[in-house]
Amino acid sequence: MAFGGFGSNRNSAPMADINVIPLVDIMLVLLVIFIVTAPLLTHSVKVDLPKVSSTPNMSQAKSVQFALDGAGQMYWDGEKIDRAQMIQRMAAAAAQDPTPELHLRIDRQARYEAIADVMSEAAKAGLTKIGFVTDPSRPGAQPVLAGATP
Repeated sequence: MAFGGFGSNRNSAPMADINVIPLVDIMLVLLVIFIVTAPLLTHSVKVDLPKVSSTPNMSQAKSVQFALDGAGQMYWDGEKIDRAQMIQRMAAAAAQDPTPELHLRIDRQARYEAIADVMSEAAKAGLTKIGFVTDPSRPGAQPVLAGATP
């Protein structure tokens, strides 16, 4: 099959070259599409994990309930304490083996400065396992202080 021009010269030689520019354009577009979609397809790996029965590890560390209300009053396991007693009890708790977890129950009206002070003193004493206790069952409700009845 000969390709020719629009000229009147019928004795011209047939065109032997193939125009590959449209083919290269299509291949580059497909390459870009695969580069973009490949990470999306390998987002997660499905693994069929083995199912075994075992007993849970019941040796959990003791926890200390520390509460701070909106007025700045501190409570250690439901007992009202002052700042000096807090520092003393945190040091005593950090000396225990295993170190207990410190569960902070902070009132939403408490000052940030008081919260930062409590966390700083806990870190100085050596209490590294600190958690904030929240009440997700009642959105917007005031937290119940340790030792108080709701």
